[in-house]
Amino acid sequence: MFTGWDYAVFLLMLSGSLVIGVFHGFRARKNKTTKEFLMAGRQMGVLPVSLSLLASFMSAITVLGIPAEMYVYGTQYSMVVIGYAIMIPLAAHFFLPVFYNLNLTSVFEYLEMRFDKGLRMFVYVMYIIQSLMYMAIVLYTPALALNIVTGLNVWVCVLTVGIVCTIYTALGGMKATMWADVFQICTMFAGLFAVLGQGLYDHGGFNNLWRAMQETDRVEFFNFSLDPEVRHTVWALSLGGCFVWLSIYGVNQSQVQRALCTSSLRAGQIALWVNLPGLTLLLGLTCVVGFIVVAEYRNCDPLSTKDITKDQLLPLYVVQRLNVPGLPGLFTASVFSGALSSISGGLNSLAAVTLQDVVRHFWFPDMHEHRATFVSKCIAIGYGLLMMVLTYIASLLGGVLQAALGLFGMIGGPTLGLFILGMLFPWSNAKGAHAGFIAGLVMTMWLGIGAHIYKPYIPRAPVSTAGCDVINSTMWSTTTSAMYETTTPVPDPADAPGYLAFYRTSYLWYSLFAILVTNVVGLAVSFATGANKPKDVDPKLLTPFFHTFCCCLPPKLRQCLHCDVEFPEVGDLGAMLCFVV
Repeated sequence: MFTGWDYAVFLLMLSGSLVIGVFHGFRARKNKTTKEFLMAGRQMGVLPVSLSLLASFMSAITVLGIPAEMYVYGTQYSMVVIGYAIMIPLAAHFFLPVFYNLNLTSVFEYLEMRFDKGLRMFVYVMYIIQSLMYMAIVLYTPALALNIVTGLNVWVCVLTVGIVCTIYTALGGMKATMWADVFQICTMFAGLFAVLGQGLYDHGGFNNLWRAMQETDRVEFFNFSLDPEVRHTVWALSLGGCFVWLSIYGVNQSQVQRALCTSSLRAGQIALWVNLPGLTLLLGLTCVVGFIVVAEYRNCDPLSTKDITKDQLLPLYVVQRLNVPGLPGLFTASVFSGALSSISGGLNSLAAVTLQDVVRHFWFPDMHEHRATFVSKCIAIGYGLLMMVLTYIASLLGGVLQAALGLFGMIGGPTLGLFILGMLFPWSNAKGAHAGFIAGLVMTMWLGIGAHIYKPYIPRAPVSTAGCDVINSTMWSTTTSAMYETTTPVPDPADAPGYLAFYRTSYLWYSLFAILVTNVVGLAVSFATGANKPKDVDPKLLTPFFHTFCCCLPPKLRQCLHCDVEFPEVGDLGAMLCFVV
């Protein structure tokens, strides 16, 4: 349990975030504009933006979820790093130039410029649902960790985390959010390194950790199966994972809003590129922490006693093994930091889109800047309260890693597909966009909800409880007896009825399937109802990739595709491709 030193470390992190919010709120009191509050004046540097991007969606879900993934299923998930490497350049050079050159605050403004107002509002509503549920998941996660480490009631923790985060976000706006993210990502790394150091000391170095992974059959990297029902394969993690994360880094309001806070497009792109080594480091660190958990509990699986869930594995290790005063507090602060960064960014983005897409768009288009800033703060507070209510639903979703990524696949996938349809295919029209988005949404919701209801069988790595009768003298209870002295092998996959096969599809494919359905249906309906001609579409609404592609085509094919538009500069990459063609 917590000592006074642990509470001191934890409160230091908490008070640090509050101080940052109060400082920036006080500093900006004379410059009460929505540009300053929601976009940090568009003058943020590369480093704080990059670290804020990293902190925002690599949160408590990462700190708790990936080590649990290593313990329950093995190392295959680590191949998602390939997906990161594909995703970052697409986010930086496919999507960001369009949003930046249009000088947008809400990404949904693009949908009205490209298609129509109805689609803008439809996608806005879906984003609100997605964001509130995601924030509820990441709010519940640290509360779960605090519950096992400190014994505090989960719902007391939920209220504490939610209220503190809502207050400092409403006070300081986006600038406070990003500087708090910098502080919080440093805390996250410090907590993980503390666990890493203790684990390496306890188990005699990395070689022993790796041996434990091998001896428990958890080492797997190169599963190239083409079966979409296999939960994690190289293809699912690289291609499917790429589009899951692209729906976050490419078109998610919270991430795009951060990238747009930089002083130039180039600075925003650099901030995204800097995320690649950051994501890789964080992934590697959390994987090795997972190895520590495997080595610790290889002879006595704590999940077999059903005293804890898999997302409590790492907190259990912390409370049992981190005996240095202050280290359990540092770990808890790191998990809490991840939650704060995600929630504060989410509240800021919800305030931005609600102000731009609803308040100013429908009710008060000429609202004074001072009043608009005040309304933004009130909106952030309102969403913070609603998020805390929805956290109860999040507590029923199970594993936090799959729940969060599955949510982004179900809603983020069709949204990403819609932006690709608009930016890459100038022939698409509003009717096609509506039809494509609805089709993609129906498909992924059917798939995701069905999978949650029917819960397809997923084989887990083998576990042993043979040592529980010995280990329990120093563990969490004394209830384990000889009945657990067995080694549980991985059972063969159960044969489910044929009509349930669809629900066994890996959650990582949801986004890619949604993109394909959205674009195929969208283009089909567009051509059936009278497709646009590229020359009638503002070139600023198209990705630079389209301009590069079109300018490289032979003249006859360009004419056939109606590519007769005035192309802006395509850059060095485009010039090189055109020269080669």
